[in-house]
Amino acid sequence: MDTSVYVFAEDLAEGVDQVLDRITGYGAAGVTIAAAYHQTRDVTPHGATRLTVRHDGVRFPLPDGLFGRLLPPLQPPLPLAELTRPGLARHGWTVFLRNAAIGALHPEVTVRNCFGDRGSPADLCPAHPDVREYAVALARAVARQGFDSVVAEDLHFRPFSQERCAVPLGPMDAFLFGLCFCHHCLRRAADLGVNAEVAREECGRIVGGVLDGDPPAQGEVTRAALTAYAGPEVVAYARARSETVTTLVAEVSAAVTEEGSTLTFTDGTGGAKGYADGLPPAGLAAHDAWQLGVDLVALGDIVPSFAVLAFARDAARVADDIAAYQRSVGKDRELRAVLRPGAPDIAALGETDATDRLAAKVRAAKAAGATAVDFYAYGLAPLNTLARIKNSLG
Repeated sequence: MDTSVYVFAEDLAEGVDQVLDRITGYGAAGVTIAAAYHQTRDVTPHGATRLTVRHDGVRFPLPDGLFGRLLPPLQPPLPLAELTRPGLARHGWTVFLRNAAIGALHPEVTVRNCFGDRGSPADLCPAHPDVREYAVALARAVARQGFDSVVAEDLHFRPFSQERCAVPLGPMDAFLFGLCFCHHCLRRAADLGVNAEVAREECGRIVGGVLDGDPPAQGEVTRAALTAYAGPEVVAYARARSETVTTLVAEVSAAVTEEGSTLTFTDGTGGAKGYADGLPPAGLAAHDAWQLGVDLVALGDIVPSFAVLAFARDAARVADDIAAYQRSVGKDRELRAVLRPGAPDIAALGETDATDRLAAKVRAAKAAGATAVDFYAYGLAPLNTLARIKNSLG
C-alpha cells in the first residue's frame, strides 16, 4: 500500500538526510512536503525550535509570467535537490485559499459576510476572478517544481471561525455567519436562479437576532434543518456555492495535468469535524462536504485523486468516512486516507496499545477502499509516536 508522511519545510532544519532516513525507515514510500503553506504557530516536539512560527507563502522561486495581481509571499526555498531519493515520491502540499498576507494587502478578494464585513482576512473567496487566477497560477508553479502530485488544501470555502466570541452561536448560526455574500458570490448564485439578496437578508436577520440575544439554533447543520431554520433560498444559496468550487477545481486540475503532474484534492470537512479532539460528530464528512461548497460526485468526474482527512479515534468511523467518499467519487479514483499517529486520535493505554490502534485504522481504511495511507505530520508528533507508523503498516 502506498504511503507518505506530511512534512513542513521547517522540519528540514533537523537535517534533510535525517528526516528522510526516518521517514523511509517507517516504511513510507513518499514525502508530502509543504510547498505553499499558511501562517500558524506550532509546538514542534523534536524540531530545531520547539515553538515554530510558520508564515504565509511559497517555498520556491516564482516562475516568470504566471501570476497576475495576487502574489504569494516568498519564504526560504526548499532544498528540492536534496529531497530526491531513488524510489521516494515527492508530493507538493499546497494551501490555496488561506493566505492572510494576501488578504491584508487585498481585502477586496476575501469573503464578505451577510453584514458586509470582511472579517476573515485569511479566507480568499473562490468566486473572485483574481483569486481564481491566483489558484491556477499557484497550481502550475508547484507542479513545475517536479512534484509527483500537487496535494490541494483549502481549495474551497472555509468554515466560519473567530478568535473570541462571547455569544453562544449554534452550528447553524455559525454556518450562516460564514457564508460569503461578496458581489461575485451573489452574482454566481443569481445566475443559477437563486434569489441571492433574499438569502443574504435572511442570514442577516437570523444571525443578527442571535447576536442581539435570541436563543441559538440547536442541532447539526443538515439541508432539512437549515431549510426549516433559514428557508429554502438560504439553502439554495449555500448549494449554489458548489458550482464555484467545482469549476475552480476543474481549472486547477487541468493546469496541474498540463504541467505533467496530478492533482490530489483534499476536502477540509473531515479536518473541521475531528481536528480538535478526534471525536467528529455523527454526520460523515462526505455527506457534509456541501457546507464548504464541495460536490464530491461532481469532483469525482474531474479529479483523479482525493485525500480524506480521517481524523477520528475510532477505526470504524475511519472506515465509514472512507467508504462514503468512495461511494461519492467512484471506485476508480485514488483515495488517500490521512491519519494522525498520535494525540488526539490515539488515546492509548500504552505503546503497544497505541500501535495496535493505529494499525487497526490502517486496516480499516484499506478495507473501506483507501489505496494509500498518509500520516500527518512529522513535525507535530513526538518521535516515539512517529515510530508507530512502521508497525502499523504491517
